[in-house]
Amino acid sequence: MKRLFLPALLSLAFAGAASAATYNIDPRHTQVLFTYSHFGLSNQVGRLNGVTGTFEFDPAQPANSSIDVQVPMSSLSTGVPKLDVHMTGPDMFDAERFPTASFKSGKVTVLGKDHLSVAGDLTIHGVTKPVTFDVTINKAEIDPARKLGAAGFDASTVIKRSDFGVDFMLPKVADEVKLSITMEAREPSKEVPEAKKPG
Repeated sequence: MKRLFLPALLSLAFAGAASAATYNIDPRHTQVLFTYSHFGLSNQVGRLNGVTGTFEFDPAQPANSSIDVQVPMSSLSTGVPKLDVHMTGPDMFDAERFPTASFKSGKVTVLGKDHLSVAGDLTIHGVTKPVTFDVTINKAEIDPARKLGAAGFDASTVIKRSDFGVDFMLPKVADEVKLSITMEAREPSKEVPEAKKPG
């Protein structure tokens, strides 16, 4: 009975919402935030922008979803320009040699209404490791203006930067880094074919 109840509940929750489709991640409304402890004195925050990628999403059956994301490391920003230069330099993320971080999902597990576990491969600094994100589905709907599907999510996980070969200033600067992502994705605009000119 429980096996039947959860899919039915999810179907009701998304009734009239966006349909199963391929969505493009909206870089204007998607941010990757990272937080780490600095000498145990403060918890520093930075962000990455310009996120691109595609998302296969079925609101009625979220377990069938998949995602492929790319993040430009040159977009890293802490609000301190000199620190940004150092963090994207060879001592740390070496954005010139490894310009892109990425995540590609492997398995999506439904944990409850609007709550997913998304496991996959995270690549940073040229190193790929398995990572699992805790995901909340914020909303899935038909955009009333564009008449296209739109969906929004929040996701989080904790990684160890040393796993990805980034070990500068360990252990004084924390190894553990919390990643928090807020994301919007939309169906691509449907091109309307040009009307044929009369003979």
